[in-house]
Amino acid sequence: MAISQDEREFFVELGSRIAQHRKDSHLTQVQLAETLGVSQPTMNAYELGQRRVPVSALPVLAKALGVGLEELLGESQAATKKRGPAPKLQQQVERLAQLPKAQQRVVMQMLDGVLAQAGSR
Repeated sequence: MAISQDEREFFVELGSRIAQHRKDSHLTQVQLAETLGVSQPTMNAYELGQRRVPVSALPVLAKALGVGLEELLGESQAATKKRGPAPKLQQQVERLAQLPKAQQRVVMQMLDGVLAQAGSR
């Protein structure tokens, strides 16, 4: 599948950010590759923008590098702070996402009930 010039530029820039954060974290390509479950040449290709980084690898990369997804993807601080949930709410949503699906449904039903009750006042 062909890749557009914009996509190519995105992956080159993403790779550059990954390499910089990896170096800042004092990790080798081998160490980061092991964390992702890929080979060192694949990690090198990600950093050079020669291969697309799978979307599923982005959260693992961000966590391993100690940065947020927004920072890894090159979103500016101003853009990430314009709107959105308060930091504590964001943390709770992220924790909720880590729960098994059955527990997520229970929490969502509880929230729906509370919100419905608050809306009827």
